Amino acid sequence: MPKYLMLSTLSDQGLQTLRANPDRLREVNKDVEELGAKVLHQWFVLGPHDFVNIVEAESAAVIAEVSISLGARGSVHTQSYEMLEVDDLMKLLGA
Repeated sequence: MPKYLMLSTLSDQGLQTLRANPDRLREVNKDVEELGAKVLHQWFVLGPHDFVNIVEAESAAVIAEVSISLGARGSVHTQSYEMLEVDDLMKLLGA
């Protein structure tokens, strides 16, 4: 199943929600699953983004739906990139 790198940046509202209710993070991950994707790995990072997520989904359309749904809440902005395993890349390159 395709995997995606999803970078998440919390809005001021999102930061306030996370601070007041840290369990909200796990609830959002469940919401993502209900939309058809699964968070495989998740890290909090320092820098321009707040979270780095590795997400599995059937298609880019599912990731788009996740991004739109989460973004519509006003608490987070996302950037998503489809990833390809290095072994799969090597096959494409004929190696």
